[in-house]
Amino acid sequence: MLKFVPLCGLIQYDQILVTCPLKGSFSVFSNFLRPNNLSQKMMRVIFVIYFGVACLITGIQFLTEYLKTQDSILTELKQLEETVKGPVSTSLWQYDDKQLDVLIDGLVTMPIIEGIDIRDNQGNTIVSKRLYSLDAEPFSIFDTTADLSWTLNGENIALGTMALYSSSKVVLARVWFGFVLIAITAIIKLSVLFGLFIWAFNRYLALPLKELMSQVDEVQLNHTLNKRITLSNLDNNELNQLQAHMNAMLTSMEKDRQRLLNDEKSKREWLEKAVTERTTELQILNEQLKDVAAKDSLTGVLNRGNFFETAQRLFLLSQRQHSPASFILMDLDHFKRINDEYGHFIGDHVLIHFIQTIQGLLRKSDLLGRVGGEEFALFLSNADKDEAYVIANKIRRSIKASTVEIDGQKVTYTVSLGIESMGPEDRSIDQLYKRADVKLYQAKDKGRDCVEM
Repeated sequence: MLKFVPLCGLIQYDQILVTCPLKGSFSVFSNFLRPNNLSQKMMRVIFVIYFGVACLITGIQFLTEYLKTQDSILTELKQLEETVKGPVSTSLWQYDDKQLDVLIDGLVTMPIIEGIDIRDNQGNTIVSKRLYSLDAEPFSIFDTTADLSWTLNGENIALGTMALYSSSKVVLARVWFGFVLIAITAIIKLSVLFGLFIWAFNRYLALPLKELMSQVDEVQLNHTLNKRITLSNLDNNELNQLQAHMNAMLTSMEKDRQRLLNDEKSKREWLEKAVTERTTELQILNEQLKDVAAKDSLTGVLNRGNFFETAQRLFLLSQRQHSPASFILMDLDHFKRINDEYGHFIGDHVLIHFIQTIQGLLRKSDLLGRVGGEEFALFLSNADKDEAYVIANKIRRSIKASTVEIDGQKVTYTVSLGIESMGPEDRSIDQLYKRADVKLYQAKDKGRDCVEM
């Protein structure tokens, strides 16, 4: 009788005292399936590897025992054949069916025999008996076959063959006890080793790591770098080295903190100076941003809002000085077709080309702005309608005679212009813009590429 003495008082796992490897197995098994710390994960990996190896070895033991027992049964069948083939041959020679039936009945009652076949020389079955039905046939059947003969006047006369059958059922019946013993032994070893794994990982890894984390939390909560980590019952291993490295890190952090405190005053002074310099730079940048915000990002001329704001100031100045002023509204002809045919990239270059072409024809006092997609406006101070017409016509002719060449493609285009001059009844630049817009549409209606005044 086997007696098992539990390994009491050895295991403490995640604040649960386990007095023996098998006690509290459900809780331990749950932690094993869902590990929440390093020691449990390492334990699971090692135990799974060990479990796989143990299952493989146990399976090999089962297979070896099975094959060994099967060979033993085959040997017994051969010995039995040698014993009974003489009486069976005599019964066949003498045509003694009664004696043959008695022999067959005696053979099939033996534990190792599951069936018997006796056939004549032509392969015809004389006797065939099975202890199992065809519906419940064993998964493995093996047999031995012996020749039956009779000696007459020194000559052997072949009578047929005799086959004795055995099966996996007989083998399993013999090895069942051994299989059960192997399985029980494997389960006991796995259970004991599982408990020992838990105890070992908890003792040498989990508890020191918990103590290490607790002391690190204490340093963090107290906001002090003077405390050092000291683990109890620490052997000379990686955890000891980790403790030394962390203490060295705390010492380095303390020195760095002191150095930072010493540098704080000089850095504050530097920061104040940097803020002053940065403020100056920001003021300069703000002025630059104002200039950028006033310009059209593509062509570089005034955008719509800034153009009308500046034009309104020049308009009022012209009124106060009683000087003439004119407004020219320009629109590129069939610009949508250019975009559709050549693409927006070339369309953008056409707009840039237009501005670059007309800027050489303008006076320094002339105000140019982009007021729409392909629509531009000119406010001409000190210019009456006739002077405005001369400038507008120069623009029209220059654009018509120019060509935009980009990526091997040549693009020609024209421009339509509407002119309006300031009158005594005008009060804002918007009035000039509206009348010039009407003139521009009249130029479009006349076939484009013309100046309407």
